[in-house]
Amino acid sequence: MKLKYLFLTLVFIMALSCDKNDDADYEFVQVASPQLMSKTAFRSSVEITMPQTIEKAGKIYAYKNYIFVSDVNKGVHIINNTNPESPKAIKYINIPGNEDISVKNDFLYADSATDLVVFDISDINSVALVERLEDVFNVYNHNIPIEADVVDYAKIDYETDIVLGWTLTTERRKKSDERFIDIAINDGANTTAESATGTGGSLARFQIVDNYLYTVGNYEMGIFNIQNLAEPILENTQYAGWNIETMFQAEGYLYLGSTNGMYIFNLVNPALPEYVSEFIHWEGCDPVVVDGNYAYVTIRGGNVCGQLESVLEVIDITDKSTPTLAKRYELDNPYGLGVKDNTLFICDGTSGLKLYNKADPLNLSMTKVFEDIQSKDVIPLENVLLMIGGDTLYQYNYLEDGVELISAFSLK
Repeated sequence: MKLKYLFLTLVFIMALSCDKNDDADYEFVQVASPQLMSKTAFRSSVEITMPQTIEKAGKIYAYKNYIFVSDVNKGVHIINNTNPESPKAIKYINIPGNEDISVKNDFLYADSATDLVVFDISDINSVALVERLEDVFNVYNHNIPIEADVVDYAKIDYETDIVLGWTLTTERRKKSDERFIDIAINDGANTTAESATGTGGSLARFQIVDNYLYTVGNYEMGIFNIQNLAEPILENTQYAGWNIETMFQAEGYLYLGSTNGMYIFNLVNPALPEYVSEFIHWEGCDPVVVDGNYAYVTIRGGNVCGQLESVLEVIDITDKSTPTLAKRYELDNPYGLGVKDNTLFICDGTSGLKLYNKADPLNLSMTKVFEDIQSKDVIPLENVLLMIGGDTLYQYNYLEDGVELISAFSLK
């Protein structure tokens, strides 16, 4: 009888030991699962409709008397700004997978996940899709949630599916020696009158320079010849840097903001931008604008952006081959920024819109702060300052010593 109980005890101990060993082989991980749509359905879903309620406001873009506001990964809202005191939403373009736009001479270029789509907006009441270049962008290497430990690429059929987004779940999985994802590459890029070009904010990934549209993704730059505006041609793709987030153009150069620095390319050959140099800083979310011999870079720390510190860096680019840090200023929660004359506008997130006198870039002085508003990005136009923050589009008149509010237009 005693032997029987001893045997049962040994079995119980062995079972516990197996469970412990089993637990040691498993862990809880954050799994990113793709939100999929068939390419057929995806490419037939572009639609121009009456104004819609915005779900998640993204970037802003100005062209003529219109303001375009992106609805993140969903489409573009068109606002008639003929009267800045009373802007009016007039159209919505449903573009799944959209992040950026640029406009030249009434042709609007937009990314739609892997594709570039072109719209004729010469008649704003009758916007028309006129061209689609398929599989020219690689979207699978960015927009993956940074919290993800594992990505379920096996669920994607790259021939038939489009990834519109990602769903995060916590799952118990067997431990792997590879702690993160081996990112798959879908290299789809291999398969004379005065012009009117719009203006984007500092968070833009699209830039038009003369007859070329430049686009950047996570690590890749696309160069499109748009001499024939209705029929763009992808001329080249090239490596752009690592974790590229934004692009700014000034005086024959492209300035790319990444999470670890700023990359400079010249446009001597516009069809094939040439790498000039890079300026490295600590990890952080990083838009850049340029004015004269200085580049202004906001670096946002915390959360998914990297370090705890948030700063403005002033970089001397007098010699483009050797950009050097000239000054650093502390900020709270910076996003986009812009320059007009001697004023530097900084969107400091929940700390509001801040104005600095930059007559001496090495001795900036804050002249005004608009608190109690959420600020994300600005476009300093000739006559008005546009700013987006939260779900509101703000417009300001320029004053000798600052700006004054014209209107605050709710996007909801």
